[in-house]
Amino acid sequence: MKKILLSIAFLTASFAMAQDLPENPEPGKCYVRCTTPDVYVNETVTITTAPSYKILKTMPATFKTITERVLVKEEEKVLTVVPAKWGTETVTYVSKGGGNSLKVIPASFSPSSETLEIKPAYAQWELGVAAPDCESGNPDDCRYWCYKGYPAEFETVSTQVLASAASTASTPLGSTNGSYTKRVLISPATVVEKIIPAEYKDITRTVLDKDAYTVEETVPAKTRTITREVLSQKGGLTTWKEVECALVEYQALPINWDSGSATLTSQAKSIIDNRLLPVLAQNPGVKVELASHTDSQGGAASNQELSERRAKAVADYLITKGINSSLLVANGYGETKLLNRCKDGVSCTAREHAVNRRTQFRLINN
Repeated sequence: MKKILLSIAFLTASFAMAQDLPENPEPGKCYVRCTTPDVYVNETVTITTAPSYKILKTMPATFKTITERVLVKEEEKVLTVVPAKWGTETVTYVSKGGGNSLKVIPASFSPSSETLEIKPAYAQWELGVAAPDCESGNPDDCRYWCYKGYPAEFETVSTQVLASAASTASTPLGSTNGSYTKRVLISPATVVEKIIPAEYKDITRTVLDKDAYTVEETVPAKTRTITREVLSQKGGLTTWKEVECALVEYQALPINWDSGSATLTSQAKSIIDNRLLPVLAQNPGVKVELASHTDSQGGAASNQELSERRAKAVADYLITKGINSSLLVANGYGETKLLNRCKDGVSCTAREHAVNRRTQFRLINN
């Protein structure tokens, strides 16, 4: 009878959350809504938490000491003049020049002759007398012409020819010499050059070996890899499923949490694997509430925060096992739902307090 009342109460509460109800429900049976869950896939995202940047370091200049030879007095020259040397020399010269006296020898001639042609030889036609045996009564018919030559005519003329041309005969006249004394340069004046060497001194000075410079160092970026759920397939289709009525009430997950800790031990994971995972596998698409409670020892705020972390630790572990996060509701109740009298100000034994430290689960419709 108690199961029937629970079923009716459950169905009444469910009616407010959904207009559709199970068709032909049977008395004494329990039903939960199975929502086709959203399908999520895990995606690994690497984000840059701190960008890479450069650090500039300045390196100071370095110096070194060197010894250097420097000029303190330049090289110079001293000039000494050496005077010229002179001597004497006798020079002979012609005080009166010599010459010649000339005597003219007139030209001489000798007798000669020259024959000149005064008339050249020539020839001409001449009419001869009539031939004696001319039979013509006209004497002119018997005349003949002869081409008669005449010799040239010459005349000899007496002449003179030059036997010797006019000339002169030279008679030398003597010259008179004189002399004088003059100074002559034996060696010219000269300048003797003497070099006085330069003077040097060794000095020590500090010079720049390497100037100041900057060293650049790159600080790599810092990244963090985060695994997030990404919606792969949208759910939402609601169906009704018959479940064991006990599963709509809180069922214990007997996890022995370490004091103040929300970390699942290997033993706690084994309890979840053997107790809770089979229930979820048999009821796919059904939402489950994960409820965690504490005792009243310690502050209420800290107990609330601890219970929430423990419920979330169970949910996170189920997600790693492939359970869709949309089907998990993790609630922490702290010390608000004690099972006995052990509230603040009440003295209780350790066993009594342990009753209130519990983690539970139940199938839900919202």
